[in-house]
Amino acid sequence: MSTPVLYPYRKFRFKLEIAGLQVAAFSEVSGFDASIDVVEYRDGNSADMTARKLPGLVKYGNITFKWGLTDNKEMYEWLINAAKGDVKQAATITITLMNEGGEDKASWQVINAWPVKYTAPDFSSTASEIAIETLEVAHEGLTRTA
Repeated sequence: MSTPVLYPYRKFRFKLEIAGLQVAAFSEVSGFDASIDVVEYRDGNSADMTARKLPGLVKYGNITFKWGLTDNKEMYEWLINAAKGDVKQAATITITLMNEGGEDKASWQVINAWPVKYTAPDFSSTASEIAIETLEVAHEGLTRTA
């Protein structure tokens, strides 16, 4: 009996939920990363000439969302509310990768996310591209749930 070949999923099909609301029309989500600081420690009476390495703080990179400009201003207004100090609106964000058939295959949950940077589209009278808005969010944790 042969082992089935597992093909990796493609990254172009995904959906995004912010605080339980499904948000559509994002063209890109990037910046999923986590790193652990390394704390070096050596006892003063240790005969070893190297330091021990211990895990330190976990740090999460900001996540960037990009989407085509429409009349919807919800993401921009989320930033404005955060700028007024209303970070209690920190949200749980779920990003789900789907296969070509639309089935959910992998999912990540971002904890206590709030916007830290907004970028309006660039404009050019000779361009034919879509106008893209960008929102960067900070967060306190990233978990792969599926």
